[in-house]
Amino acid sequence: MAKTRPGKRDLDSYTIKGTNKVVKVGDCVLMRPSDSDKPPYVARVEKIEADNRNNVKVRVRWYYRPEESIGGRRQFHGAKELFLSDHYDVQSAHTIEGKCIVHTFKNYTKLENVGAEDYFCRFEYKAATGGFTPDRVAVYCKCEMPYNPDDLMVQCEDCKDWFHPSCMGTSIEEAKKLENFVCSDCSSDDDAKKAAKSFPVSPSIKPKALSSKQIAKMYGIYYSFAEMDLGPISSKYIVVSRVIGLRCHTDVVVVVLLVSVFVSFVRAEEPEIYLVLVDGHPLAFHPQKFSPNSEAWLVHAKQLEESHNILLKSTLEVGSYSKLYSFKHIANGFALHTTPSQAKKLVSTPGVKLVEKDKGVKLMTTYTPEFLGLPTGAWAQEGGDRNAGEGIVIGMVDTGIDPKHPSFAYDLSNPFPSPSLFSGACDTGPRFPSRSCNGKIISARYFSAGAQAAAQLNASIDFLSPFDAVGHGSHVASTAAGNHGVPVIVNGFFYGQASGMAPRAQIAVYKAIFPSIGTMTDVVAAIEQAVADGVDILTLSVGPDEPPKDTISFLNVFEIFMLQARRAGVFVVQAVGNKGPSPSTVVSFSPWAVGVAAANMDRSFSSTLILGNGQKIEGAGPTMLQFKLVLAKDALKPNGSFPKTPEYIEECQHPEVLNPDQVRGSIVICTFSAWFYNATSTIAAIIDTSKILGFAGFVFIANPAYGDFIAQPIPFSLPSIMIPRVADAQILFRGPDIIDDKGTPTDVLKPDILAPGHLVWAAWSPMSVSDPIFRGYNFALLSGTSMATPHVSGIAALIKQCNPSWSPSMISSAISTTASTYDNFGETIMAEGYYIDNLSLSTPFGHGAGLINPTRALDPGLVFSSEYEDYISFLCSLPNVNPETIRTSTGTPCNISLPLAYPTDLNLPSITISSLNGSRLVHRTAKNVASKPETYLFSVFNPRGVEVSMSPSCFTIAPQGSQDLLIKFNATQPIEDFSFGEIVLTGSLDHIVRIPLSVLPVSRS
Repeated sequence: MAKTRPGKRDLDSYTIKGTNKVVKVGDCVLMRPSDSDKPPYVARVEKIEADNRNNVKVRVRWYYRPEESIGGRRQFHGAKELFLSDHYDVQSAHTIEGKCIVHTFKNYTKLENVGAEDYFCRFEYKAATGGFTPDRVAVYCKCEMPYNPDDLMVQCEDCKDWFHPSCMGTSIEEAKKLENFVCSDCSSDDDAKKAAKSFPVSPSIKPKALSSKQIAKMYGIYYSFAEMDLGPISSKYIVVSRVIGLRCHTDVVVVVLLVSVFVSFVRAEEPEIYLVLVDGHPLAFHPQKFSPNSEAWLVHAKQLEESHNILLKSTLEVGSYSKLYSFKHIANGFALHTTPSQAKKLVSTPGVKLVEKDKGVKLMTTYTPEFLGLPTGAWAQEGGDRNAGEGIVIGMVDTGIDPKHPSFAYDLSNPFPSPSLFSGACDTGPRFPSRSCNGKIISARYFSAGAQAAAQLNASIDFLSPFDAVGHGSHVASTAAGNHGVPVIVNGFFYGQASGMAPRAQIAVYKAIFPSIGTMTDVVAAIEQAVADGVDILTLSVGPDEPPKDTISFLNVFEIFMLQARRAGVFVVQAVGNKGPSPSTVVSFSPWAVGVAAANMDRSFSSTLILGNGQKIEGAGPTMLQFKLVLAKDALKPNGSFPKTPEYIEECQHPEVLNPDQVRGSIVICTFSAWFYNATSTIAAIIDTSKILGFAGFVFIANPAYGDFIAQPIPFSLPSIMIPRVADAQILFRGPDIIDDKGTPTDVLKPDILAPGHLVWAAWSPMSVSDPIFRGYNFALLSGTSMATPHVSGIAALIKQCNPSWSPSMISSAISTTASTYDNFGETIMAEGYYIDNLSLSTPFGHGAGLINPTRALDPGLVFSSEYEDYISFLCSLPNVNPETIRTSTGTPCNISLPLAYPTDLNLPSITISSLNGSRLVHRTAKNVASKPETYLFSVFNPRGVEVSMSPSCFTIAPQGSQDLLIKFNATQPIEDFSFGEIVLTGSLDHIVRIPLSVLPVSRS
């Protein structure tokens, strides 16, 4: 059960306002919709709580109506049917209008007892993907109530629709006497007369045992699923028949209905996208070590693709599938579009290692070079901004790029050298001519097969080219490697100059996310192509939004592709997501990808509202206001014929309800109220209303009944200020890392590192099809781990440029061990809680190793390195994981190298022990990457309940030399949660190496 948040108290019940109806946890309720013309929302109450101001909120799990689901209402969905979704939300209790009853699949109500507030639910529904559980349907009557085992139903002989006797205008007993039935829609007057003369069923026919296959055969139904055979079924009578005169006894109607259920299942089975890995070496890791694009390389690539085609043709039915991609470079496999039943055949096919359903992906969403000290630090060591990152190619898997943006312009006076190991291509298409690949953009490709299979793309926004219609991909690319000194001008205001972290790095674009949809299939296809092209750094501000359901978190297809990219020598950077602050809300799991968390910076965009009495109210916004103030609800048209709801009265969503004479030339106060709380009202609508009616500007204020909102200083096209009760933004994410969807902790620190991700100015696509507020702008001010991730990508490019022989794990170690747990003012990093103004000391589960320090990371002193074989040994050391699972998932057996005693022995620059029973020895190997010998001294800040020691506690290490370290953890006091500390290795040449510790002591030694 979820814990009550600070300042909250649980309630046993809530009385619906204006009624005597009492709502308790578990009840189903009707909630006020955002649009008064729509029916009420239906939800199940999961929790009721009140704050210290007695504002009552409910945590609900939404039911979706069929028309609200992906794909909309289908033929077999009833009018009063609901789907129990995986979509949870917190709403004000004031939005509850009434109670209702939702009957389950196993407990349908009798037809005669169905009331106005009765609904039925037979499916659980995945809101993000549109998937159903169970993936089957039941028959329902033309009246659109479901089949009930206790309610007799009769089938029309012509149209094959089903009817309750009461819907036919007859009784159950009379229906039992019918030999055949034709509904009124299908019958003529003569047909109706014949139906009325139908004769009674003869009682002399003895019951006969029939199997479901026999029933199917009798009715000419194609039967294909052996596992659906119900075995013998005792037949008493039948009401349904294709053949006039066939007569039995009572229960055959149920048999026929069950067969109809199966037929509906076959017909309703919709194709999905599946990712499949098979046996055999991919090109990058073949024992023969092919030279890229050599004749032998091309021959083997063709053989792999042909083997995929042969496997599919020999396993699946002709015409039942469409292959979307063949994976050949870092993985051997393919993606296909087919039905679940066909995909099931692949699972048991020899040579197939893994079959995984594509569950989609999500985007995770100036000044930062100075914040990180780059101009006088790392850039200076690389020869200044005109050289920082030169020779490094950063791959961007995202929404594409806007090639016309000045952040990606080519400087003729400073041409780029040709990278010797990179070979890309330039896909052309709408809004992306061949000249778009100008040198700064060294390569650009797009991947759409998954998107086109999963959805109907909109040609006006889903461009089949690398062009970015969203803006997210351009923002990420310019943050990592945008040109230096690009003026940021929005609505005539100058906000300074923007620069990427590595302004001379080149950008390789891999568009895999479209405005309408993003699929994992397109993302992993883009990852494989990026590695094949030869990128140095791979930036993933996209990814799954939850742990996998069918495997451990390290072995889903996405993680496997990142592992193989790391094996190929690519530094992989991944956003950890923006969930939280609950524990284990990061969605970056594996030690081979650097998971990046987002930090606030020492910048703000504040505005002040000055009232007539001189009172000043602080808010967020890049502009100042000084006009007459008008409250929106005081400027309504008298006697207006519009709904008296917050959307119309106080949220400034509808210009037609306001008196133009009162609001023109004034600052209008609009309120964050019910429809904003329900996410149906928008700031964009306020701006439209302001422009139509000639507001001088607007003030957007919080409504105490609906709590705080997050105020981002968006550069609106007219004066504006946003005033929440407290002003700042939350970016929330938390470890510990988990090994499965049950939340079981594992011995890996996530996130790995903290980077600036709050209020980041960067390039944007003026189309901005997903966010109308930024439409027409070349820059956007955004927050999120999507913004933090490219900071690390660009800094990794600087480290790679300075140390070209370093492996990805060495770069990762250098970033981690030189990070700081203090901000730029020397204060300890703080973490945000459930409320915007709720701060506490951050831990490694919030900031990883700490805030990235680019200058120190160029010269870390020591590094802790792990290679592919070490990651396999780590996987093989995980508890309760079958070694065969590791082999089939990765293609590598567990005996490839010496096993690890514990997962904690993976040579990471951090140590996490998810269950310390007594004591444990942890091994690390440090390598000196400095140019001189150095002596290091051990010191430790012990985690609570743990004593830590290291042998040797002092050591001298030669340049390029290695030192084995044995670290002992003794539990001195069991505690209920993780505790934190750090090991500090202080070098005689001023290198300081920090190793964060996260330990859960379970029992004493």
